[in-house]
Amino acid sequence: MNGERPRWAQISGWGMYVPERVLTNADLARVVDTSDEWIVSRTGIRERHIVSDERETTATMAVRAARRALRVANLAPSQVDLVIVATTMPDYPFPATACLVQDALGAARAGAFDLSAACSGFIYALSVASSFIRSGSADHVLVIGSETLSRMADWTDRNTCVLFGDGAGAVVLSASTERCGVLASELGSDGSGGELLIVRAGGSRAPANYNTVSNGEHYLRMNGREVFRFATTIMPKATEAVVRSAGWQLADLDLVIPHQANIRIIESSIKRLGLPPEKCFVNVERYGNTSAASIPIALCEAVAQGRVHPGDKLVLVGFGAGLTWAAAAVEWGVPVPAKPKPGLRVLTDFLFGWAGVRSLWRRTTRHVYNWILGPVGKDDWRGRMRQRADRLRKGSGK
Repeated sequence: MNGERPRWAQISGWGMYVPERVLTNADLARVVDTSDEWIVSRTGIRERHIVSDERETTATMAVRAARRALRVANLAPSQVDLVIVATTMPDYPFPATACLVQDALGAARAGAFDLSAACSGFIYALSVASSFIRSGSADHVLVIGSETLSRMADWTDRNTCVLFGDGAGAVVLSASTERCGVLASELGSDGSGGELLIVRAGGSRAPANYNTVSNGEHYLRMNGREVFRFATTIMPKATEAVVRSAGWQLADLDLVIPHQANIRIIESSIKRLGLPPEKCFVNVERYGNTSAASIPIALCEAVAQGRVHPGDKLVLVGFGAGLTWAAAAVEWGVPVPAKPKPGLRVLTDFLFGWAGVRSLWRRTTRHVYNWILGPVGKDDWRGRMRQRADRLRKGSGK
C-alpha cells in the first residue's frame, strides 16, 4: 500500500428498531391450529414484533435503526459514503430501498444499493462494506438489515407463520488504522437448494397475475426438515472457517452471535463447536426470525446487556435461502457505550429533520420544472424553452 498503514473496518455505531405491535404465541393460536407449547418446543419463539399498518415498511424501519447507529457513531449523515440495505422484502422491486433510506437520512454524498442474500444478507453486506473501507473507497459505510416478513407470511400455514417477525438493525463501519473490526469473512452458497426456501411468484419467472395470487404463490414456502439439516451442518463449519481466517482458535471466542432462526438450530450448532452455551447470544424467543435483521438486532442487544467489551472476539454467523451462508470475525474496537457529543447530537437531529425538507424541495422543483416547461419534445415556446434550460443545466453539471 505504498508505505501506508493498513485500513481496518471497525464497528463504530449500532442501532435497532422493532415495531411496537407484539404478536404472541397465544395470539397465533386464535387464528391457526397451533399452541404456545407446540411453538416453543420446536422453535424457542414466544413472541415476535409485527408492523401494524402500511405506513411502516422495510425502509421506514431501516431509517429508524440507521439514525440510532449514526448517533452512537457521532456521525452526521453527510459523512456517510455508502448505504447498503440487506433485505428480502424491499419496499419496491426498484428503486432500491437503500436509496429511500439515503434520502430520508439526508446522506447526500452517499451511494446506495440493496443486497439480497436472505437471512445471510447482513453478513454479506458487512463483508462488502469492509472491502470498500479497506480498499480506501469509503471511510464510513452504513450497513442495515431490515425486513417485513409478516407481509410475506401465509397466516394459514402453521409451519411458517409462527417463525417470522419484523425489524431492522444497523451498524456503521468506519475506517481505522488499528487492527480491529471485521478481520475476516466467509461467504458461501449452494443454489441447488434454492427451492427449499422460496417465494415462487413475483419475479420474472412468474410475474404477479390472477393465478399466482389465487394459488398463494407469493407466500414464503419452506422445507423445514431440509433447512434444519443444512443449517445445523453449515453454521459450525462457517464458524470454524472464519475463526481460522482470522488467525484465532475457537477457545479465543468471547461471543458467537448467530442468526436467530430456531433455538434448536442454535443449540445444535454451539454443541457441535464444543462451546459453552454462555458464549452464544440468543434472543429468538422475543423476536422470532427477522431474517437479515436478526444478527444486527442481536448484536445491539448484546451490547446493551454488557455482553460485548473492547478487545472481545466475536463471530457473527448465519444461513438463509439461496441456499446461502456467511460468517464474520469481528474484534470489538470501541468503548461501550460510546460517549455522545452533545453538540453533534443536536446537529444530527437537525439534519435528520432537514433531510425531509430537502427531499420535498427537490421533488417539488422537479415537478414545477416539468409543469412549466412542458413535456420533452413539445414543439412550442415551452418546448424550446425547455431545450435551452436543459442545455444550461447540462453545462452547469446539475
